[in-house]
Amino acid sequence: MNSTDATTVIPAVPEQADPLLASLDAREITAWFGERKVLDRVSLTMPAGAITALIGPSGCGKSTFLRILNRMHELVPSAQLAGEVWLDGEDIYHPEKLLIEARRAIGMVFQKPNPFPAMSIRENVLAGLKLTGTKASRSEKDDLVESCLVKGGLWNEVKDRLDAPGGGLSGGQQQRLCIARSLAVKPRVLLMDEPCSALDPTSTRVIEETMVELAREVTIVIVTHNMQQAARVSSQCAFFLAAHGTPGVIVEHGDTRAMFENPRDERTSDYVHGRFG
Repeated sequence: MNSTDATTVIPAVPEQADPLLASLDAREITAWFGERKVLDRVSLTMPAGAITALIGPSGCGKSTFLRILNRMHELVPSAQLAGEVWLDGEDIYHPEKLLIEARRAIGMVFQKPNPFPAMSIRENVLAGLKLTGTKASRSEKDDLVESCLVKGGLWNEVKDRLDAPGGGLSGGQQQRLCIARSLAVKPRVLLMDEPCSALDPTSTRVIEETMVELAREVTIVIVTHNMQQAARVSSQCAFFLAAHGTPGVIVEHGDTRAMFENPRDERTSDYVHGRFG
């Protein structure tokens, strides 16, 4: 498997990020499900205004790590966690930090598109306002729906049918609707857990283009098993690995192009070139 090709353009980390963009810093993250340790002292800085890709074979803790970044891990009754997650100098796990504040600042797009099927396209975009208790006038809501659908790359396809059910869209459109919905509460970071794995190549290309555009105003962290996708969209990369019976760790992280073209660890080279995983 070739890591890159002649048409690949890896986005650069902005030399001077927009001050509204947020960096995310995970420090010494260790996680358990019951007695089973799934991550061991994982530390990673995800720069402001960059797309950071988390890569690695199934079962190495990538999705668990992603969920820890916006406090979804604690929803599992048997889950435990040690370590810290800092969003621009604030620990999101601090006892005085409200869960709703963390979720508003750090949004999530899941592997399978999950629009609210009984809601219209418009209602889906605005759903987060109700959940967070955000007040807005009708005109403000209209502007928000349009701006979020534009950012999600969906506006031109649905602008004449905003009252149609969100569940009636195609799979790729539903995923872009979910992206638009997550943007409505103005998150500073957007987490994406294999957002293209259930989509066709055309929809995947549109989602990837949307991600690159969004990175200008929101920090993105994406889990992907698709090495070409990681090479196409991310500027930073972290390679997770878990040996049999041991918790996941980060083997190597850094500039995406460097990791694909000149990795420091032989295991990274084997993985990105398709020799295992």
